[in-house]
Order: sequence, then structure tokens, then C-alpha cells
Amino acid sequence: MTAIPENHLKIAMAQIAPVWLNKQATLEKIKKAIIEAAQEGAELIVFGEGVLPGYPYWLALTGGAEWNKDVVKELHAHYARNCVDIDAGDLEEVCTLSRKHNIAIYLGIIERPQDRGGHSLYASLVYINQEGEIQSVHRKLQPTYDERLTWSPGDGHGLQVHPLKQFTVGGLNCWENWMPLPRAALYGQGENLHIAVWPGSDYNTKDITRFIARESRSFVVSVSSRMHISDFPKDTPHYEELVKNAPELLSNGGSCIAGPDGEFIVHPDITTEGNIYHTIDFNRVYEERQNFDAVGHYSRPDVTQLHVNRERQSTVKLSPSS
Repeated sequence: MTAIPENHLKIAMAQIAPVWLNKQATLEKIKKAIIEAAQEGAELIVFGEGVLPGYPYWLALTGGAEWNKDVVKELHAHYARNCVDIDAGDLEEVCTLSRKHNIAIYLGIIERPQDRGGHSLYASLVYINQEGEIQSVHRKLQPTYDERLTWSPGDGHGLQVHPLKQFTVGGLNCWENWMPLPRAALYGQGENLHIAVWPGSDYNTKDITRFIARESRSFVVSVSSRMHISDFPKDTPHYEELVKNAPELLSNGGSCIAGPDGEFIVHPDITTEGNIYHTIDFNRVYEERQNFDAVGHYSRPDVTQLHVNRERQSTVKLSPSS
């Protein structure tokens, strides 16, 4: 396989559906997508928001806001049992594949973290470098609308960027891509490759992808899942009620890439189920920063500055035992 120049980066967008709310089966699909991407020479693979183990579609299908409703509580418990405990090693096999194939990974998970007690759930975006090391776990700052009935608000600890060849890469979850200050927090750390992950739909990706690219003069990679009614496993609690109320297609994908000039180089894709590939050229970043750089020559830090709290939040801070 021909070596990819240092200023180029081959990206795989994994537009796949989870085996909904089944952690182990979805992990197998994720591992398969990673192996296929590595065989195609990809150096970075990106998965959609919360693909492991899936988006909480039941909230819109079962009257999720009704207080103390059994169906909602039982589905939430099923969800929690299939969410990701990083400390317990749930991502070890993914990290091993990353290291084996020298491929970086952005993976959307629903996390059940021990540092917040081990019971509440967070929509998190995990970055694994090409050495198979987890470098950051960004917990979504503010779940959107009915997501707040099952996901908890995160913190600023994951507002981090990472070197990847000549690029500096960072990422946000779904609608927090619309939040100007978290975007600026990443721009200010040198981000020039922005990863935006979504549960699905070109409705979400078709405008904001180009807007962020034009604002930041960066590449923007938006990756979404796809989800059909057939992706609900039949052993899911309250399966019959879910499929009775669900549309045939819950998420149509819409994964895409915009260049630093704000124009699409991969238009929103609503047909592919699997990996979508494209190679980007870092030189385009320098070309577009010539006339505008939001945190460089076109900024005025003497007038406006952003202060970011990146401390990981926890209810309990334990002093060392004697």
C-alpha cells in the first residue's frame, strides 16, 4: 500500500447502526468497521454519537416525559446495563485494534462512569490515538431536549485537542456543536480538524458542518449513525410498543466533510451503510487561515477572552488514606 504523505490524512466515517442497546453485539460491529478501515489504509475512523450501545429513541416513542412510567424506567435500566464502563475495560479490545492497525479512533459511547458513582449515564466522545491509548473522554455538556431524561450533563474535562500527523483534532457531540464557546475552546487550542458526531440525519449535518468549517477555517468531519426499525433487537424490553410507534427509518445518516473554505468535499450521504472514505490535505488549512483566523490574527484577546474549566467534576473528593 502506498504511503500517505505526512500532510494528508485518510479518514473513514463509520456510518453504521448499532445492534440497539446491545453492548457486546455493537462492539463486534465497531471492531469490524475498524478492521475494514485499516485494510483500506485509513488513519482515523470516526463513529456517530452514542453508537455504543445506541441512541435513546424510546423516549420519543413511549411518552418518555411521563412521571414514574414503568416502560421508561425499565428501558432505562436495560440501557444502563449495556452502557460503557471504561474503568472496567469495556474499550480494551477497541484500543488493541487501534494499536495493532495504527489507526486513531473517535467513538461515541454512552458512558456509565465510576467517578460519578457508576449509575448515571453520559453521552461521551472518546479519542483513542494511533498507539491505542485513550487520550480524552468528552462528556456532552448539555443533553438536548428529551435526552435529559436519560443522560446527565457533563463537564469541561474533555474539551481537549490532540496531534494527529500534521493535524490538531478535537470533537463535540451533536447539538453542542451549535454552542459557540465550546467551539472556541477547541479553536483556541489549535484545532484544525473538527469532529462532530451525531445520532443521525442530514437535517443535523447539512448546515452546521459547513458553518463550523467556514467560521474556524478548519476541516469538519460530521459522522452520523443510521437506524432502521429492523435494528431493534426483538429481545429489547417492550419491543412491541417500540416498533408500533417507530417510523421505518429513525436516522438516515448524513455523514459529510467540509473543507476550510466552508464548502462540502463529501456531501451528506444518506444511502451508505458502512465506512465512507476521504483523504484531506493539511495545506488547505494554511491557505484559508491567510485571510481569517478566529483565534489568531483576527482575534482581540485584549478585548474578549474565554476561560475554560477543564476539571473533571465529581461529587466526592477523597483525601489520601493514612
